[in-house]
This record gives sequence, structure tokens and C-alpha cells, in this order.
Amino acid sequence: MSETTKPLNFIERIVEDDLSNGKVTQVHTRFPPEPNGYLHLGHAKSIWLNFGLAQRYGGVCNLRMDDTNPAKEDEEYVESIQRDVQWLGYQWEGKVRYASDYFDQLYAWALYLINHGKAYVCDLSAEEMRQYRGTLTEVGKDSPYRNRTVEENLALFEKMRSGEFEEGACALRVKIDMASPNINLRDPVIYRIKKASHHQTGDKWCIYPSYDYAHGQSDAIEGITHSICTLEFEDHRPLYEWFIANLPVPATPHQYEFSRLNVNYTVTSKRKLKQLVDEKHVDGWDDPRMPTIAGMRRRGFTPKALRDFCEMAGVTKVEGVVDISMLEHAIREDLNTNAPRAMCVLQPLKVVLLNYPDTKTETVLGHNHPQNEAFGTRTLPFSREIWIEQDDFREEANKQFKRLVLGKRVRLRSAYIIEAVKAIKDEQGNIVEVHANVIEDTLGKDPADGVKAKGVIHWVDARSSVDCEVRLYDRLFTDVAPDAGGKNFLDYMNPNSLVILRGCKAEVNLAHSDKDTRYQFERQGYFIQDAQDSTPDHLVFNRVISLKDTWEKSAEA
Repeated sequence: MSETTKPLNFIERIVEDDLSNGKVTQVHTRFPPEPNGYLHLGHAKSIWLNFGLAQRYGGVCNLRMDDTNPAKEDEEYVESIQRDVQWLGYQWEGKVRYASDYFDQLYAWALYLINHGKAYVCDLSAEEMRQYRGTLTEVGKDSPYRNRTVEENLALFEKMRSGEFEEGACALRVKIDMASPNINLRDPVIYRIKKASHHQTGDKWCIYPSYDYAHGQSDAIEGITHSICTLEFEDHRPLYEWFIANLPVPATPHQYEFSRLNVNYTVTSKRKLKQLVDEKHVDGWDDPRMPTIAGMRRRGFTPKALRDFCEMAGVTKVEGVVDISMLEHAIREDLNTNAPRAMCVLQPLKVVLLNYPDTKTETVLGHNHPQNEAFGTRTLPFSREIWIEQDDFREEANKQFKRLVLGKRVRLRSAYIIEAVKAIKDEQGNIVEVHANVIEDTLGKDPADGVKAKGVIHWVDARSSVDCEVRLYDRLFTDVAPDAGGKNFLDYMNPNSLVILRGCKAEVNLAHSDKDTRYQFERQGYFIQDAQDSTPDHLVFNRVISLKDTWEKSAEA
């Protein structure tokens, strides 16, 4: 039985029923991505569901590449898929499997179908096949090649196999029912000629099986008990079952469908994501703005946050759209609990503490997490000159402004209370420096004169600070459904999806930070070093997510 006390989703109920009534003795699932691009949010849900079910019920899950179309596949994608699955916290059973591992068996089964009068070589072109197939309201009509003899079909299929025909000249189809109300059963193609080298089998084959043909039979060969697909394959299930019933397969898996993960403000079509990459609208498949698992990993999302998001989205048979703010909430929840605190000034303004000795440097103690003492403390250098945010100072302000104002006081996080006395300006009237005084004996305590600080701001010691670059990432699209209804998704790209700030000032402890550690930069958001561009000599931090959801407020403004 399931260890969770949460209500079971419909697939969990099926699994538990199958285990309890002895229909299966061990759950065996599979995750079968096509290696024609990087995995995205929708795949994350499928990974979570398939591997998670196997974990929950003491079963196993295979990783199988659906590599039946060599023209669009690449070893780079194969490797990225493996990295993504492992990063999400899962491990497949045994070796990585490929549909191409079964090409010999699939070919033998195609011969079996021909020999039993259930498959034929058809010379119709792709366009002619569409015309013969009919529509949702009109039945199809038989191909003129449907009644070829077994001997003729075997000979033609062998010529296809040996490369004697050009691409598109003919195809192998199964003979089912051209009048079926389900168009997928109207003599579907199971082999096409494709003269392309394959990343696993090289030039051994010039004919390749269709997904519908390879998928169910691969499941059967591997002994899959629960073949879980998205709802778009629901109409393909009768074909899946037809192959299982008409071939001497070693097992009889069953297909189950759930609603795919649709997220607003996002595009998850691999074709469109590839277009973004190929046309250089983004910096690659792992651009931190991309909804790919690689992009989210580089941006600093956590595996736990993605798994939590998938669980919150749920498993149903009802199509819908999930608000991306749910994902952002999951990330904030995880990082608020698990990210140590640090200080970094993104738009620096120098403050000179006039009454603090120029030769003096002391250390103050900062808490690494205000709600969790187990995170411990760190020391922060403090001297006469510090950096604060430009927005944290005003010459004049109303009572709602809780930061530094001329003649007013503010507390520096983990340090002293200071009072601003003068603003230094350049020739254009821009404030370039602030002079202030330290209120003595206020380290960790209120001032003796009873005049308390108006608020608390972060800061960085100027002498020991580390220069860094900060990249502020936001949603890639401004439209809630950028590719819906025939819209050109490129028209809705967010011009502010990436803002790069250079010359930021980080506390010295961040110079030695681990690349895998996510930090809350106090009052700024959650950040991580960029895995690709950050070096000890040039620190680059990516904003994972802001502290609060400001998107809806800005959209309403």
C-alpha cells in the first residue's frame, strides 16, 4: 500500500488495485522520451509520475529513448536526458534502453504481420494517404495496394530494407479497418524509408518503425506493467492494444493516460523551444529563462521544488492550465527553508562613516538563517566605508520610507545604527556618496538616547567587498498563453526577461561560495552562481526567484 496519507490519484488507485488483486506482482514503469531536444516542465511531471510510482510501490522504472526518427535525434539530447532524470533524484533500472535495441525484433514482427496477411507495402504518397484516410465524418477507402499477396509484400519489404527504394516511395502499413471511427486504426504506417544514419545503429537500417508500432512492443519486451502516457495518446490506445493482441509478444502491458502539464506564460513545444535556440532568442537549451529542466537547473531551481510542483499540479484526466506562480511558490517555499542568507548590493552607493576610525576594522556576527540556528553564523568585516543600495537612501521621504534619510537613522543588518548627515552629488546632481555617523554602542542593541532606527537595510563592507555580476531573470513571455490560437509566440517575448547588473558588491564570504549553494541575498531574492560563466575571478550570480511575487502587481499597474 502507499505510504502517503494524501488522497490517491486515479493511477495510484489502479496500481494499488492491480497489486492487491494479483494482476501484477511488481510495478514496472518506463519513461520513454524522444531524444530530439532537451526535456522541459512537462517531462518533469512524467519523470516524477513514472519514477515516483515505481519508488512508492517498490517497483522499477526504465529509461528508454524513443529513437525511431534519426533525422531529428542526437547523442547530445540522449546525454542531457540522463542528466535531467538523475538531477531530479531518480535512477532507472539497469542500463539505459533504446527503442533501437529492439529494431531486429520489430522487423521480425513486421514480417510476422505480413505473413499473417495483416500488413502490406503501400505505394501511395504521403499526400495520397491523407486523401484515402478520410476525415472524422467520412470513412476512408482502401489503398489500391491493400490486397497484394503475402509473397509480393515480403519481396517489396525486403527491397525497402535493402535500400532499393527512395524515401517516400512506399511504406509498410498494417491492415485494420479503413472505416473505423478512430482514424488511428485506418491502416496506419508502421515502417517508413528514412536514409539517415542513426546515433545508435549507424547505417544498419534505412527503414524505421513508427512510434505507435515501436512503443507498445518495447513495453512488452521490457515487461512494463503500467504504460503511462499523456491524454493525446488516448485515441492511440486501441492501436496499442491491437498490436499487443496481434503479435506474439512476451507480455501484455496496458496503457493509461493522464492530462499533460500545461503552464501559463510558457511554451513547451520542443519545436518552438528549438526555434528559440536556433534563432538565438535565448542562449541555448540551458538558458535560465527556458522551461527546460537544464535551464531551470542552471537558474537555480531545486529538484525538490520541481517534484513538489508536480505533486501540487496533480494527476487527473482533465486538461487544464496550471499557473506558473504555483511553481514559483514551490521554489520560494523550498529556498526560504533551505537557503543560507548573505548580503549583496546590486546598485551600489558608497556611505562614508565620518566618526568611525579610518584605520579600524572589526567583525560583526551575521546569522546564516534567521529561523534556523542550525545554519550557524558567519563573520562580516565592518569598516569606515560601506556599500548600500541606491534605492535605500533619500534626501527627503515620507514616514512610509523605512530606510536611510538625511537626518534619520537606519540599522545596518547585524551591525550598527547609522544616521545620514550629508549627500554628495556630481555635476549633474546625482547622489554619488552619502556621509553618515555611526551611533555608538548600538551593535546588537538600541541606542542609549532612545531614538530608534526607522528600519533595517543590508550593506557590504567596501574594503573587503567582492565585485560580481548579477543576472535578474524573469518570465520569458508576457502573454498568459503565448502560442495559443495561432499566435506567434515570438511576438510576446518579455524584453525584461534578463537584466544584467555589473559592478555589484558582494560580501567577502561569497568569494568562496560553493557553486551548488543557493543563497537568499537579503531583501533581494534567491541567487546561485551561474554554473557556466561564474569563475573565482569573475563571480556571476543568477536570480532564481524574487522574494515575493511582484509579477501580478506589475501586470495590474
